[in-house]
Amino acid sequence: MNKNKVALVTGASSGIGKETAKMLTEVGFKVYAAARRTDRMADLISSNIDLLAMDVTDDDSMQNGIDTIINQMGRIDVLVNNAGYGSYGALEDVPMEEARYQFEVNVFGLARLTQLVLPYMRAQRSGKIINVSSMGGKIGEPHGSWYHATKFAVEGLSDSLRMELKEFGIDVVVVEPGAIKTEWASIARDKMLQTSGNTAYAALTHKHAAMFAKADKMGSDPVVIAKTIRKAATASHPKTRYIAGSGAYPILFAKKILSDRMFDRLMIGMINQLS
Repeated sequence: MNKNKVALVTGASSGIGKETAKMLTEVGFKVYAAARRTDRMADLISSNIDLLAMDVTDDDSMQNGIDTIINQMGRIDVLVNNAGYGSYGALEDVPMEEARYQFEVNVFGLARLTQLVLPYMRAQRSGKIINVSSMGGKIGEPHGSWYHATKFAVEGLSDSLRMELKEFGIDVVVVEPGAIKTEWASIARDKMLQTSGNTAYAALTHKHAAMFAKADKMGSDPVVIAKTIRKAATASHPKTRYIAGSGAYPILFAKKILSDRMFDRLMIGMINQLS
């Protein structure tokens, strides 16, 4: 069914991206796995996956990657925009340079890579853009202003893009993971402590960091999200959104039924309880 179809997966050096690359290969896709560090993807070579050195903040590396795929395969059927990271800290404490970089990786890189593949998908009159957002694209939490802002942006971008591309037969799908056992939590936690661990926001910051440490252990395996992405990539008529992973359903349900202030109390209560 997926023979001769081509998929590009970004952020494939670990976690969700690496597991997704493996799974798409298993169901017949020719997969190109992209990340800044190809050495961390060496184990994928045995799975007949081609590796691409790609930095989603560098236009030339993205253009070169797409050129490589088109020159070798002549098409691209699925783009999985998975590259991203969480940089936490109280808004007052986060340098604007870091805030801008968060958007460069999580939003502008995703958008630029999508721009680069769309001419080929439009010519085929088929394709799937799968954007890995987060349950954080629907909720906020203390110390996560910039990260959540990027994921809210991905949600709005995806909804708009979906309508733009309908006439060309191209699907746009959003995947909203909950807590997952990846490097994400440790990076976000370390950045949060570094940024706000000794400021006016220190008390709640340390509690939040402790909660992250516990939540990380309770998170779902990355394979759970990889299976969800595989489902979207192989579906004839994929859903516009897929929710998966630890905590995602109950937290998003709570957000839907509670008032804003009640949800705020819930989030702060969770931080205090799990710290």
